[in-house]
Amino acid sequence: MKFKDFSFDNRLLEGIEASGYDEATPVQEQVIPLVLAGKDVIASAQTGTGKTAAFLLPLINNIISSPLNHQSITALVIVPTRELAIQIAQHMEGLSYFTSVSSIAVYGGGDGNAFVQEKKALSAGADVVICTPGKMLAHINMGYVKFQGLKYLILDEADRMLDMGFYDDIMRIIHALPQKRQNLLFSATMPHKIRELARTILHQPAEISISISKPNEKITQLAYVVYETQKIPLVKYILHQKNFSSVLIFCSSKLSVKQLTRDLKRTNLPVDEIHSDLEQDKREEVLMHFKSGRIQILVATDILSRGIDIDNIGMVLNYDVPHDGEDYVHRIGRTARAAAEGTAITFVSEREQRKFATIEKLLGKPVPKVAVPEQFGEAPAYNPNASRPSGGQRNTPRPQNSQRRTTR
Repeated sequence: MKFKDFSFDNRLLEGIEASGYDEATPVQEQVIPLVLAGKDVIASAQTGTGKTAAFLLPLINNIISSPLNHQSITALVIVPTRELAIQIAQHMEGLSYFTSVSSIAVYGGGDGNAFVQEKKALSAGADVVICTPGKMLAHINMGYVKFQGLKYLILDEADRMLDMGFYDDIMRIIHALPQKRQNLLFSATMPHKIRELARTILHQPAEISISISKPNEKITQLAYVVYETQKIPLVKYILHQKNFSSVLIFCSSKLSVKQLTRDLKRTNLPVDEIHSDLEQDKREEVLMHFKSGRIQILVATDILSRGIDIDNIGMVLNYDVPHDGEDYVHRIGRTARAAAEGTAITFVSEREQRKFATIEKLLGKPVPKVAVPEQFGEAPAYNPNASRPSGGQRNTPRPQNSQRRTTR
């Protein structure tokens, strides 16, 4: 189905064409008519299904087609992270370029100038506000946010927001909104807590399920079973052995990100890091350098596992096993995008074996295990059903890496 078949306003169609969109994805085909018809929607849709445009396009069309109260916020989009807020705001800017629809992203970590701009937009009125829960609640508590004319509420990645502990903040925000509004809820998974939230805020919603439960078939998945102390030298070995267009390495902690980045820089690899300890402008700068190719290797926490569109990532490396199968799919889904092929490598330490076995069960097949090169010493066997000693790792001395060829 083509976007022109939705009978969108011509100004919006210009923005769609300029953004390079032509054919609607399955989630867009199903969600857009429901939103245009004024229905509440609960949709199971992961990153990569086109869900952002599924709610932005009918939202923009409705705003430019209806008389609205321009002294109020018309639509509120709540998301779990500032990175996702920025990305949706960028999508919004592109799609609405030929319209008069106004929008702003409201998130923590900005400077004084950002706060002034946010306050002005929230008090004077804006068509679409994309926000993180904590920052929006802070503005609401100051008493100047204009919600009286609000017509649309969108919760994106609702499961992640609840996992991050934002339930109370979300409910406080919702209590500040007019009761009569259209509600859209998007979640990668539909656990009981999400359905409870849906029953609280949605009115007779239409249910849509477009879930990517398995990774892209073009992703070559591999795993190394290792001791914890073998991880850093093995990363260096892999990066010096193969040339990838760009590499995204996920770590489960900020400490691991910092340590790994420091060690990789010592070998003159083109690497940088991104995590929540960095100021927002620095994080945006690093991400821009990675997207443009100025740096080829980015080490990050799960802050980048969802909602970041970079089409040329050649390899995703899970330095630690992701928390669960959904996170695994989201992480490795950063590669093999836009019809390209990609590689996903996961390091599995002794204490992570059971967790990885659970992920393999969700995938429906085992991930091929690659033998650790002999120069790194003996590696543990993969036996996820065995009981593990406390600590789950052996203090194996770090071997010296003889490979010094720089990734280009």
